[in-house]
Amino acid sequence: MKKQIAFFACLFIFFATVKVSAQTDKSNRPSPPDKVTATIKSGAVITVDYSQPSVKGRTIGKEIAPFGKVWRTGANEATVFEVSKAVKINGKDLPAGKYGLFTIPGESEWTIIFNKTWKQWGSGKYAEADDVLRINVKAKTAKDATEKMTFNVDKSGEVKLMWGNIIVPFSVK
Repeated sequence: MKKQIAFFACLFIFFATVKVSAQTDKSNRPSPPDKVTATIKSGAVITVDYSQPSVKGRTIGKEIAPFGKVWRTGANEATVFEVSKAVKINGKDLPAGKYGLFTIPGESEWTIIFNKTWKQWGSGKYAEADDVLRINVKAKTAKDATEKMTFNVDKSGEVKLMWGNIIVPFSVK
């Protein structure tokens, strides 16, 4: 009897461990996680922690990331934009800290939003009252398409969101 109890206890522990591992492994998601970090000239560390949705033949601004609507700028959890020091984003002040990075896509211009509520799923609990900073930037056309949404942070402080044939740049100083 003790052997049976020990066997079932081990079996329970095994399946509980497998279930927890499967729930915490985000790499198997259709939009896998990615993270980019760079230290810019001022010494500030910029980190963007996000999930990468793929275009999959859809039209940005219509079927995905609809124009004129707040978007979580990625997939799954809200994208987190973190700076270790106070910085200027396109010349506007942003204190050190973590922010939910949201956008309002547009045909030629995107609004980039740094929101104090960074830990949330998607944009379902987004509140404009929690915005710390909003900037408008001109979208550029890429020479080559990027299937998976990707952020690039250059040591000069240039941040680019690249997706499909769109590049959305802004500067951090």
